[in-house]
Amino acid sequence: MPLTVLPHRDTAGLSEGQLLVDGKWRAAADGELWRHRHPATGEDIGGFAVATVSDVDEAVRTARRAFDEGPWPRARAGERIRTLHRYSNLLREHTAELQALQALDNSVPLSFGGIYTTSVGAAADVFDHHAGWIDKLGGDTLPPYQGGDHLAMTFREPVGVVAAILPWNAPFLLFAQKLAPALAAGCTVVLKPSEYATFSVLRMVELLAEAGLPDGVVSVVTGPGATVGEALITHPGVDKISFTGSRAVGRRIVEASASTFKRVSLELGGKSPSLVFPDAPNVGLAGMTSMGTVTMGLSGQACVAHSRALVHRDVYEEFLAAAQMMAGAITYGDPFDAGTLASPLINERQLERVLGYINRGQEEGARLVTGGSKVEGELSTGHFVQPTIFADVDNNMAIAQEEIFGPVLVVVPFTDEDEAIRLANDTEYGLGAGVYTADSKRAFRVARKLRAGTIGINGFTVEPHLPFGGFKQSGLGREGGRSAYEAYTELKTVLLPLTEELM
Repeated sequence: MPLTVLPHRDTAGLSEGQLLVDGKWRAAADGELWRHRHPATGEDIGGFAVATVSDVDEAVRTARRAFDEGPWPRARAGERIRTLHRYSNLLREHTAELQALQALDNSVPLSFGGIYTTSVGAAADVFDHHAGWIDKLGGDTLPPYQGGDHLAMTFREPVGVVAAILPWNAPFLLFAQKLAPALAAGCTVVLKPSEYATFSVLRMVELLAEAGLPDGVVSVVTGPGATVGEALITHPGVDKISFTGSRAVGRRIVEASASTFKRVSLELGGKSPSLVFPDAPNVGLAGMTSMGTVTMGLSGQACVAHSRALVHRDVYEEFLAAAQMMAGAITYGDPFDAGTLASPLINERQLERVLGYINRGQEEGARLVTGGSKVEGELSTGHFVQPTIFADVDNNMAIAQEEIFGPVLVVVPFTDEDEAIRLANDTEYGLGAGVYTADSKRAFRVARKLRAGTIGINGFTVEPHLPFGGFKQSGLGREGGRSAYEAYTELKTVLLPLTEELM
């Protein structure tokens, strides 16, 4: 029997998604709709408005007016704190509804909703965390440097109108990582969700109004990045762009920001390594964990997936056996079924891309251990690819250097610590890494030498209060923690004389 998600769509009561501008939901100016096809079944589950250039212009102008004249940037700290806490509570109350909408968007299974970093609870925690900064992060009062009788003070003020552009793979967390610090700082936001994960984001935005956020503070423009995103990033009324996605789009954003010197935060992916030493506390667990990051839940469609495993030759085969066991445990199917553990690839273009890399890996001489094909049979209408492992990979191969964004683990052997570090850093990316060893001195020694933004020792996670971002071509800036809040502010210096004399 062919897989279908239409009964779940009907239960969710999806309506045609609209734009939100100046506190009002409405259709696009020309009435155009994007039809969203479910990646696991190919079924049409609904449509949403495709914003025109004039729609984007109105949204930005609304955000500018709300920033220049509205109450939110001037709200007392206590009011902002209470609003964001109310919102985090609403997210928790609507967890089941939001997870169902995400399963209709991108087919991430409900079984994965409890994994912290992709959960609604993590998004709620991010809002709580940034609410806590509102009454704590200010400027300084400094003594005069040259004499005279005056005060030298600094203030942190909101950066202005923010364009927040989301990817499709983790809409809950990335919505929170962008909007929570922006709203905490007093900014206004024009949000563009991915066309492949819109319905869950629209519901999250609706809950902002229930929490008491004033009209116009957040607007939403939906549709493809090539048109809607381009209109947003090039708009002269935008003060800052926050984007998570591909390097190609990141480069375009940097180019577009130059004309008005927009502030930019970019998270652009990775090719993160796991370094497994022979004294790892549990080599088998390291193998299962590495394979799990490229299969469980998102099927490797995660920026920080540890898709390169650098494994010491003494434990190489033990690692491979455990990784292969993990690959065999992955199940695909209905995202609403508790037995489904992983998602399909998001669209046909990504399916062809991943299969192309798998073919290229074989052509380059890597050893295909398991997987390597599209899943056929009852799931043939979906974009499912078998969990795939390549062994005996040379670090110069394309599959070791380029972000595949699919359920593919490449395993590279090494002989000693220096070689492992060299291989780990031999990449254009630098988002994350894992170090598996029982030697605490080695763990810290290696972690300090790795050129990556987040290093996990014998495990890996993302926390709301910690900065997250990358070195090299993995992006600019950080999300999470104090650094994220500061990124949505401008630092102003004020000099105040205390006498009638000039400074």
